[in-house]
Amino acid sequence: MLITKVIGTTVSTVKDGRLTGRKLMIVRPTDEAGAPAGKPVVAVDTVDAGVGALGLARSAAAARPADLHQGRSGGAV
Repeated sequence: MLITKVIGTTVSTVKDGRLTGRKLMIVRPTDEAGAPAGKPVVAVDTVDAGVGALGLARSAAAARPADLHQGRSGGAV
């Protein structure tokens, strides 16, 4: 699990049908003090987060078991 901060949103004109209606957020990993701790990644928003929100994200390998990610690659959920 990664502690992340939402720094923006993005869109995709072509994506897996199971992602239809899901927001794609740009999140940056942070350390426990909230300082940036890695490169931004695209994450699927499953909780209606907004820019500036802190949250938890799973990396692509950890997210693979989730129904949303079955059979697809991705950055984070």
